[in-house]
Amino acid sequence: MGDKKTGWKELPEGDILEGGSSLKFKTGNWRNRRPVHILDKCIHCFICWISCPDNAVRVDSEAGKFKEFDYDYCKGCGICAHECPTQAIEMVDEQEAEK
Repeated sequence: MGDKKTGWKELPEGDILEGGSSLKFKTGNWRNRRPVHILDKCIHCFICWISCPDNAVRVDSEAGKFKEFDYDYCKGCGICAHECPTQAIEMVDEQEAEK
């Protein structure tokens, strides 16, 4: 009770937002599992980047390599891990990852 809602939680149900407004709302706190990159297995094919529905995979386009996950927007769906041909992404429990 008395808990102040912030960001996307303030929106009325069914509200329509202007285009491109998702960048204003960091939705990564929905996640209960997070992707962890295993560099030794990665072939930098960018399939994870292409597959991510939330644009939460960051790549270094100049170097042509995976860079990091943007956990502010990653919802932990696991599509990146499922699509990775070399199993270079492991989904781990969010609470375990924070330790």
